[in-house]
Amino acid sequence: MVYDALVLVSFGGPERPEDVLPFLQNVTRGRGVPPERLAEVVEHYQHFGGVSPINQQCRDLIAAIEDDFAAHGVDLPIYWGNRNWDPMLADTVARMRDDGITSALAFVTSAYGGYSSCRQYQEDIAAARAAVGPDAPVIEKLRQFWDHPGFVEPHADAVRAALGRLDPAQRATTRLVFTAHSVPLSAAAAAGPHGGRYTAQLAEVARLVHAAAAPDLPYDLVWQSRSGPPQVPWLEPDVNDHLAAVAEAGTTAVVVSPIGFVSDHLEVVWDLDTEARETAGRVGLDFARAATPGTDPRFVAMVRELVAERTEPGGERLRRRLGELPLWDTCPTVCCVPARRP
Repeated sequence: MVYDALVLVSFGGPERPEDVLPFLQNVTRGRGVPPERLAEVVEHYQHFGGVSPINQQCRDLIAAIEDDFAAHGVDLPIYWGNRNWDPMLADTVARMRDDGITSALAFVTSAYGGYSSCRQYQEDIAAARAAVGPDAPVIEKLRQFWDHPGFVEPHADAVRAALGRLDPAQRATTRLVFTAHSVPLSAAAAAGPHGGRYTAQLAEVARLVHAAAAPDLPYDLVWQSRSGPPQVPWLEPDVNDHLAAVAEAGTTAVVVSPIGFVSDHLEVVWDLDTEARETAGRVGLDFARAATPGTDPRFVAMVRELVAERTEPGGERLRRRLGELPLWDTCPTVCCVPARRP
């Protein structure tokens, strides 16, 4: 197929204080999130003036991709649509139709498999196309990129840089702590055609980053940003509980690396830079948080490479990847079927 556009699809976030609660209601609709949890998260956003960093990060990434495309002769306009807030994906798809776009590739700002991180974006794209109607452009999602060097290598370099901010005299009692968004255990079990794909991919990225950045140090993969009803079991341990546990066991310093994320949005700057840092201070740990890829040139070039896999002759041979887990271009119909909620 010949593609005539790229659309960046992201989570979305509020950019005014009055948008925070409606945005969160969009995000959590039908999920049984207690009102008190919503009120708590509203306060997190208000701490940053009611503005999520994620939209500006999307703008910055789009600008960087446009520059990279121009430098390498890739003639594709780039559009942007969100799941939960303006610019909403359906509005973007309508604009693409009005601009004469007939087929596009979608780059989703989520690296992994799983319902919330992959399949739900597929459903969002389908729903947006259905809302626009039969003349909506065809939109095909680029593959999961969790094991692409353009994603893994910036994370590894960020861990090295964070280690450089810690006292080298504490190296023997320093630990790497990799984090990703927690999900319900039922969703983790349903991820991928054979289950467990989200956690397996994250475990592989943690292994790859650890091996590249600091193979002499111990490391753990833990979870953050739980938001569901308390009676539903989610992936554990939570990063804050884990920091307390490793401090008690003799660790004196940690590098926290958010390998589950592509940019420093609210769940990084609040859940890690604020809450986890405060926990570390309380239990006596030196704390350094590793950066996310953001607009690292390798990450930006990765987007172009993912497009080339789908558009250039011999695209299969163009794949660059690390690790050993299988990948696929499009999700099987049985992949990541959403679990029933109580």
